[in-house]
Amino acid sequence: DVGGPRLTDPTSADRFLRLALEEDLGDAGDITSSAVVPEETTAQAHVVARAPGTIAGLEVMLRTFTIVDPEVHTESLVQDGTLVEAGSLLAIVTGSARSLLAAERVALNLLGQLSGVATATRELVDQIAGTSASLVDTRKTVPGLRALQKAAVQAGGGQNHRMGLYDAVLIKDNHIAVAGSAEAAVEQARATVGPGTSIEIEIESTEQLEAVIAAGADIVMLDNMSVNEMREAVLITDGRCRTESSGGITI
Repeated sequence: DVGGPRLTDPTSADRFLRLALEEDLGDAGDITSSAVVPEETTAQAHVVARAPGTIAGLEVMLRTFTIVDPEVHTESLVQDGTLVEAGSLLAIVTGSARSLLAAERVALNLLGQLSGVATATRELVDQIAGTSASLVDTRKTVPGLRALQKAAVQAGGGQNHRMGLYDAVLIKDNHIAVAGSAEAAVEQARATVGPGTSIEIEIESTEQLEAVIAAGADIVMLDNMSVNEMREAVLITDGRCRTESSGGITI
């Protein structure tokens, strides 16, 4: 588990939320609500799950409303990681009707996206329950949403891989092509980052295994290998480093 603590402080997402609100409200704001809803009108909104699944991003979703209007009162009724049934009441938001309507779409988009990630993660995690395997995520995230999506993976029972290019070494095929060989790439990386930084390398055949283990790889990613090839790789590795499987994996 290289990195990616849970996003427990919803205000840490404020920069993203403000950009999302700016995209939706523009300079003029919600002109429909301003035209139709009297300024003094108050309302109470119930956030309800339309389908069963695992919740993620609820506190950040509620933060959207208080960015629009600090006077809005929010109450969350479940925690991230909770498995809910369709029709479950998740949160209550009370305040200016105009404010609720202005924040509603950004808030629900975010909750739906993150809960979708958590639900899909939980489905996969359940498939490997009882084994020694862990499910980890990737950097293939929606730009700007990485921390939130990775927190959603955790809410679904998965683990975070590296958060970015900055916190772990992951040598892929293009790096190997430039370095000359997988072994050389690991040796160069180890000489540069020292013993304290995790080094992972992606290999495409079991023939590369012994060399990269000897060169000091901490994790070997078995890229698009068949089940039989992965079995062989695990036997060859024999606990000398961690193995990771990537590519072509379905539920």
